[in-house]
Amino acid sequence: MAFDEERKQWEEQVLRPLISKYPERKAEFETPSGIPLDRVALPQEEFDYLEKLGFPGSYPFTRGVQPTMYRGRYWTMRQYAGFAAAEESNRRYRYLLEQGQTGLSVAFDLPTQIGYDADDSLAAGEVGKVGVSISSLRDMEILFSGIPLEKVSTSMTINAPAAVLLAMYIAVAKRQGVEEKYLRGTIQNDVLKEYVARGTYIFPPKPSMRLITDIFKYCSTNVPRWNTISISGYHIREAGSTAVQEVAFTLADAIAYVQAALDSGLEVDSFASQLSFFFAAHNNFLEEVAKFRAARRLWAEIMRNRFGAKKPHSWMLRFHTQTGGSTLTAQQPENNIVRVAIQALAAVMGGTQSLHTNGMDEALWLPTEKSVRVALRTQQIIAHESGVADTVDPLGGSYVIEYLTDEIANRARAYIEKIDAMGGALAAIENGYMQSEIQDSAYRAQKAIESGEQVVVGLNAFQVEEDLDLEALTVDPAIEAHQRKQLKALRENRDNVRVSELLSRLESAAKTEENLMPLFIECVENDITLGEICGVLRQVWGEYQPPAWL
Repeated sequence: MAFDEERKQWEEQVLRPLISKYPERKAEFETPSGIPLDRVALPQEEFDYLEKLGFPGSYPFTRGVQPTMYRGRYWTMRQYAGFAAAEESNRRYRYLLEQGQTGLSVAFDLPTQIGYDADDSLAAGEVGKVGVSISSLRDMEILFSGIPLEKVSTSMTINAPAAVLLAMYIAVAKRQGVEEKYLRGTIQNDVLKEYVARGTYIFPPKPSMRLITDIFKYCSTNVPRWNTISISGYHIREAGSTAVQEVAFTLADAIAYVQAALDSGLEVDSFASQLSFFFAAHNNFLEEVAKFRAARRLWAEIMRNRFGAKKPHSWMLRFHTQTGGSTLTAQQPENNIVRVAIQALAAVMGGTQSLHTNGMDEALWLPTEKSVRVALRTQQIIAHESGVADTVDPLGGSYVIEYLTDEIANRARAYIEKIDAMGGALAAIENGYMQSEIQDSAYRAQKAIESGEQVVVGLNAFQVEEDLDLEALTVDPAIEAHQRKQLKALRENRDNVRVSELLSRLESAAKTEENLMPLFIECVENDITLGEICGVLRQVWGEYQPPAWL
């Protein structure tokens, strides 16, 4: 089919039906000089690109998952935040929403991430330090006090106990009078990368995968607008991987999750559209843009050809991006504003669906209100002033971008084939293959910085003597005592006979194949804590112990 004919068909069948949905954005765009911007910006003489690239919103989605992309609506501006107790984090969320943020993203403290209550002896010294402390439904109610959950999209970075935190979120919504079918958001729920790169695992792989598929099944029926997993390359990249490894290992993990869901009896098209992804954006602008495009193309191929998904929405790789925390420097922290702007621009040019921009001071301490405001303003300036959102896939057709997209896709595909030959992602994790590859890449990168081969401005070049004159945000140690006091009162005032009955039911259900999500919701609604639920599951399933040689 000739280019003009295919383009006309795409506009009539795909693009035009969507344009009327977004009257708040202009139908036509021009540069500040008055130059009209084409929606696609693909050179018509480059016919050889057409079959490979397709059009925006069409297979293989190299050019984006929506025909209009940001001409229809901007990406969700979702700043990652959470510290101290629920009251403090609630104030930060409401501040960010007042500043124009369009979605919430919850950071939990380390005890919450590994399933311990704030009054557990193992939580001592860590309560509220790297995120908000959530032990009970009461904490979750306070966290979202005054925030209408039917109107906001919420992302929660939680993995091993993700099902319990989702149960709390659903219970809070019910108390607000919001039906769960209207809830929008994401739970990370990606335990495989915890074994590879991050370490906040609790249970062994088999029961962990069971919890994940329980969430898939429950949400496919009851919470259809919820993203049931955010398969994370971010932490793989932050641990030291290359961009190619980030794509390959993330998609290998995703293949394992899809296969586990199929093995549990789900049909691929019943859950695939609720899968989402999470990538890092680092400093090499062109490679990062190409990385996002390559990931979309590969995933579309995998879902259509490997798993036989029939629905176009099942082929789409939708992703959140966070700018790279590991790229920030404590030296000359103002330079991090520039790094974050470059990384955020790469994410937008690469077609992200939502974005978090790091604060300039995050290499030093928790970001202050001023630094998160600057980070949010960075996104808003890109959206409203830069012009890059006015056309779809603005770098598409660039020789270097298309070359890099092809190379990343081909090299990532080779990694996936090697992992398949080992028996899949879980086998590759168990034999330490992914971990070893990441460690080798991290070592090479660090050596390049130490030798000066890789310049990091302010760190190994262009240094200055400086006295930091920045406001610091610290967590009051009294938060821990406050949380302990609240938990003591909770346990004294709840129906402990009912609690014992439910924990006994949970122990029995964990030994079967029963979907645990409804029981988790019932437990948290009766003031059973996160630590108590995870404690029962630890007794039944045990805890994961990594091989001694890793």
